[in-house]
Amino acid sequence: MIKPTKEPLDQLSKQVQQSAPLLDDIGRNIETIMHEMGSSDDIVVREIRSEGSPLPAAAIMYIDGMSDAAIINTYIFDVMNRSLQEKLGIDEDSVGKINIIEGLIAAMGSIHIVSDLDKLYQSLLSGEAIIFLAGSDRAYRVDIRQWKGRDVTESTNQTSIRGPRESFTETLRVNTSLIRRKIKDPRLWLETMPIGRITKTDVTIMYLNGIAKPSVIQEVRTRLGSIALDGILEGGYIEEHIEDAKYSIFPTVYNTELPDSVAAQLLEGKVAILVDGTPNVLVVPTQFVSFVQSTEDYYQRALYASLLRLLRFVSGFVSLLLPSLYIAITTFHRDMLPTSLLISLAAQREGVPFPAFIEAIAMEITFEILREAGLRMPRAIGQAVSVVGTLVIGQAAVEAGIVSAAMVIVVSVTAISTFTVPAYSMSIPVRMLRFAFMALAASFGLFGIIMGLFTLLLHLCSLRSFGEPYMAPFGPFIASEQEDALIRLPRWLSFNRPSSSQKSNRTRQQK
Repeated sequence: MIKPTKEPLDQLSKQVQQSAPLLDDIGRNIETIMHEMGSSDDIVVREIRSEGSPLPAAAIMYIDGMSDAAIINTYIFDVMNRSLQEKLGIDEDSVGKINIIEGLIAAMGSIHIVSDLDKLYQSLLSGEAIIFLAGSDRAYRVDIRQWKGRDVTESTNQTSIRGPRESFTETLRVNTSLIRRKIKDPRLWLETMPIGRITKTDVTIMYLNGIAKPSVIQEVRTRLGSIALDGILEGGYIEEHIEDAKYSIFPTVYNTELPDSVAAQLLEGKVAILVDGTPNVLVVPTQFVSFVQSTEDYYQRALYASLLRLLRFVSGFVSLLLPSLYIAITTFHRDMLPTSLLISLAAQREGVPFPAFIEAIAMEITFEILREAGLRMPRAIGQAVSVVGTLVIGQAAVEAGIVSAAMVIVVSVTAISTFTVPAYSMSIPVRMLRFAFMALAASFGLFGIIMGLFTLLLHLCSLRSFGEPYMAPFGPFIASEQEDALIRLPRWLSFNRPSSSQKSNRTRQQK
């Protein structure tokens, strides 16, 4: 057994808090670690003794369930133990013993030296095994992390008809490997840092050196380094701290589950931020048009992609303005409607006790409740409940004379148009602004809608994402980048990367 130390445990704890260096006594180091971690049951310590010696020559510490116990038992422990019996004599001096054991450790592969307790805790709690040597004031961490994780599966939030079906998982190294499979270039650089005073979550920034702007890379490092939270459990923690417009409802950080989407944006000079434990990857800087584009646009012919992209823009305007236009026209501008349509709408609204604004608000809130319930309920019944609930409630409301049939049609078309936006993070601001435009339409008619659009446009043009204009290439207008904005030109006409990449290396293909 490990020889207990005579040093009081409160002094050992004080050493840990001050990030004390390791001692040259295996027993004292292990006792300090076990005391600080509450002698948790999942911490495993195995000793290696040379024949005839009462004290251990080495010890291996790891956390059960996070490290690969099979490798430890069949290779590290058995091989080191057998080699020690053959090579290590009792008369060998301490320096010779350390040299022999270090030679055995060096043959294992991915080995790194740990000299203080703070780094040791970070390595141990990340799933690495720690090897202590008798008479040495440093330890060795072996990267044999092994824990159960979700397999690479198809994304459920960003579906694709043509293109790769794989999506990110909750394991950081799996996610980085998915991107490296697509970009096999030595200029794809990774930088990993722990963030969170308690969780010590690994956060990796990934970029193409020579293509991404150095100023953007440095800004990402600075903003990540300024985060001083206790814990990071998901990428949303990071996003809230690094986004530019913290009080804007529009996202200035793009997130996706698709490796091919991240790879494509890295090739444009952007920077990806991967957080251990989350299947979503953040990409900066980003533009408004990125939330309307889909990776599938680049896997089919340019004509098809352009038509579908224009359809998404139109659907976005429909989901934002259709209810407010209905309210404004039926309340203030009835003369804009054909006589037959006006008579039909008037007949439908004859028994409705509420004005169009209250009617629309009630229907929109009801649909949002049904949508949220469908998302939170078990998948086996969630969609059925949301669809059946919408049909039953809509039909019952019309028959009861609470709402008109035309309002049900308007709300239904609006809701369906919302789902055409590929990025879920952009559909939420559209849903929020819909209520604001409805209030403006009920108060000022079409004039209120126009003033709201001008205010919205000014706000969007004022936003920036890591120093890059949010509305580029529309505001400021960049003629050379219109090839991949509202429409997509064929690949053989796309010669340059967008202006968000480094100016010295913007050539995508030769003319």
